[in-house]
Amino acid sequence: MTNKITHLVKLSVGTETVDDLAAWQGQKRVQTADGYPRHITRMWPRRESEVLSGGSIYWVIKGVVQARQKILRLDEVIGQDGIRRCAIVLEPELIRTAPALRRPFQGWRYLDPKDAPPDLSESRAKDDDLPPDLSAKLAEIGVL
Repeated sequence: MTNKITHLVKLSVGTETVDDLAAWQGQKRVQTADGYPRHITRMWPRRESEVLSGGSIYWVIKGVVQARQKILRLDEVIGQDGIRRCAIVLEPELIRTAPALRRPFQGWRYLDPKDAPPDLSESRAKDDDLPPDLSAKLAEIGVL
């Protein structure tokens, strides 16, 4: 029996571009001891097995889904306040996706694979980032 795959979608707060996200994840303080980027969140996914069956985290930058990363594992992290948190451990490679508008939300949300934006082709993934407002406008009218 194969497990259903579920993705996560998350706002990348404070970043302007995919390159900004990559630079932030390159900092030692946001990496695991084995060197993988991670994102720490308060909530542990209840659908853990679905997320770990091939799921990715889709990053919303300036109101537009622009990239994804494969989720490798979920690590428990206990903060200085004693509260248990979830570290979403990620593959270092950021895969650019077709732009998809996303309204602001708190935390992360589940994303069904059928609703996930497709990856950009290799040739398009190497294109320069469009300004965030232009990328959002193109996504709004359905131009990839």
